[in-house]
Amino acid sequence: MNKIVVIVNAGAGLGYCGGWTAALEEKFRSHGVEPDITLAKSGDEMIARAERALNEGAPVVVAGGGDGTINAVASVLAGTETLLGVLPLGTLNHFAKDLKIPLELDDAVANVVHGQPGKVDVGEVNGRIFLNNSSLGIYPDIVRDREQQQKHLGRGKWPAFGRALFAALRRFPFMNVRLKINGDEHLRRTPFVFIGNNEYLQGLTLGARERLDSGKLCLYVAQKPTRLGLLRYAAHALFGKLEAARDFDVLSASSLEIETRHHHLRVATDGEVTVMTPPLRYRSRAAALSVIVPAV
Repeated sequence: MNKIVVIVNAGAGLGYCGGWTAALEEKFRSHGVEPDITLAKSGDEMIARAERALNEGAPVVVAGGGDGTINAVASVLAGTETLLGVLPLGTLNHFAKDLKIPLELDDAVANVVHGQPGKVDVGEVNGRIFLNNSSLGIYPDIVRDREQQQKHLGRGKWPAFGRALFAALRRFPFMNVRLKINGDEHLRRTPFVFIGNNEYLQGLTLGARERLDSGKLCLYVAQKPTRLGLLRYAAHALFGKLEAARDFDVLSASSLEIETRHHHLRVATDGEVTVMTPPLRYRSRAAALSVIVPAV
């Protein structure tokens, strides 16, 4: 592994150019590796570079960025033996944290070179993959509103998110869904549906996963909650009692289907929103992604 392909998200406006790129090259060279670094300005450019690397037989392709960037590169590598390396350069870095990949850049580079290969599951909905989670309802609406504010009004990510959250809670839209899971059907009227790639923990580790290789999706859906009810669910989650919350479903399966009367639906996958045509067919692709994780 003396030469690897590195794809960095340069479209986030974080200044990954010039001296930064040269410094990153030196970090890899200090471990005896020559990096082929691409500063990609869009998701399409990331995917195109990953596809070219795959066609050229690259043994390792490294994604540098947040969870959306990791998802873009992983969408090409899933189902192949090419290893995914991760440089967690985003804000939340859920995937890296769950795999115990170091968040400091020097340590993350060392992990890419000296770590060990591991297999993790990939979630999929209507042909689109997700490494962390997928959702429909109120969250994709918030993301879409936030992105529009950033693009058209020039607001920062978090101020725009706060305004979008307030607007969504004020509208508080509901949708009717039919959930088909484990041979059963459930009719629900809810503001959101959340599907995790493997089980999400509760309590103080809310938002984290212990494992990414169970071959299961975990579905969370609230039934007719009020705004206060959503806050109550958050409290249950904080103290690790979400499954005991009234009118809240937590189900797991290797596949599931969601039907709705809407002809088109916004669906979030790892924070990226896509318009899809129901029914939404979800499945777990067990051990579909090879990724470099810290050596034990």
